[in-house]
Amino acid sequence: MQRFDREPIHLDSKSRRKLEDQRRMKFRRAIEDRVEQRRLLMECADYPDLIAANYLLSSKAVRRKSGG
Repeated sequence: MQRFDREPIHLDSKSRRKLEDQRRMKFRRAIEDRVEQRRLLMECADYPDLIAANYLLSSKAVRRKSGG
């Protein structure tokens, strides 16, 4: 988010466009990441038994590593 308490920075148009493009790309990547996370969650929701099995396998691996 942009902070308004800073003093405005005066840039030439080329630098300003570059910053705007960087901001847009950052926002776009955040949206794409969110969409990918939602897609993966939806896929995992279709197989709740696999989630439980993965949890059990990972908890066994942790116990083995910790010597428990």
